[in-house]
Amino acid sequence: MTVRRKTKLVRIGDTCIGAESPVSVQSMTNTDTRNIGSTVDQIKRLQDAGCDLVRVAVPDMQAADAVSEIKREINIPLIADIHFDYRLTIKSIENGADKIRINPGNIGGVEKLRKVVEKAKERNIPIRVGVNSGSLEKDLIAKYGGVTVEGLVESALNNVKMIEDLGYDNMVISIKASSVVETIEAYKLVSQKINYPLHIGVTEAGTLFRGTIRSAVGIGTLLASGIGNTLRVSLTGDPVEEVRVGIEILKSLELRKQGITFVSCPTCGRTRVNLVEIANRIEQELVKVDKPIKVAVMGCAVNGPGEAREADIGVACGDGCGLIFSKGEILRKVPEDRIVEELLKEINTIKCSQ
Repeated sequence: MTVRRKTKLVRIGDTCIGAESPVSVQSMTNTDTRNIGSTVDQIKRLQDAGCDLVRVAVPDMQAADAVSEIKREINIPLIADIHFDYRLTIKSIENGADKIRINPGNIGGVEKLRKVVEKAKERNIPIRVGVNSGSLEKDLIAKYGGVTVEGLVESALNNVKMIEDLGYDNMVISIKASSVVETIEAYKLVSQKINYPLHIGVTEAGTLFRGTIRSAVGIGTLLASGIGNTLRVSLTGDPVEEVRVGIEILKSLELRKQGITFVSCPTCGRTRVNLVEIANRIEQELVKVDKPIKVAVMGCAVNGPGEAREADIGVACGDGCGLIFSKGEILRKVPEDRIVEELLKEINTIKCSQ
């Protein structure tokens, strides 16, 4: 089992990160925050997908004012993402944001940062210090001859010290680069220097296909090294997909148990049914099933119930039929056109203690 990096505990609304808390999954809305209805609708979809924390962009005072109404309509902690204007941060905190995300270096100077910290301290609201490769300070770019791992880490440490010097240590840290390798190395380096919880992810990861791969490699490598307390998979598209990918990364590393673990074989010349269609249909039906069980869909007797015998429930397909099995024991034989329905029926009968 991976030894988790020890960090301090930070509370975001009713969710804790760091210390012994499980790794949480975040996402960010891509709606106009000022459009309260569409933003709330999207957040509720994210909640249904399993999102633990959600972030909204606050580009102006109208968006900051919307925070209070959005907060009333949702059931997960709300994070306000602010750049450049410290007044938006103060207003977002006053309107109920559970956490704020800022880059202290671009908030307008030490005195304006002081006002932000005073307001956060007043309500004990965590500050996420977010550093990324696209906003690295010019002096650090000059010092290191470009954007480097060392420059990113130094920027993060400088920003953390600015807030610590103002008497506050309720912080979460993130250092993101679009380079997967730089991201991994930056988090490994900073994890040796501070004990704040780390929000991990690969920034600008890309579209669903490439972004999922890049994020799984970067986030998965860090988590497997014991680094990371909360994560976001940054994808160009529906943010619900970010949550689904994030949860699957955690389940792959056995860091999250709830929900279905779905496995299926890649098919080969032994397959005598349309396994691709069967597997896709079953996976779609299982999206909202919240049982901590393993489901296997296999194309022949070699892979199941042999190789997949540890599955709680599964099907091993033959020539126009399927053998439904549980823990390696065959339950019954069903025709190909009934495989999906009969397997789902068996899944529905499984009772689990959550």
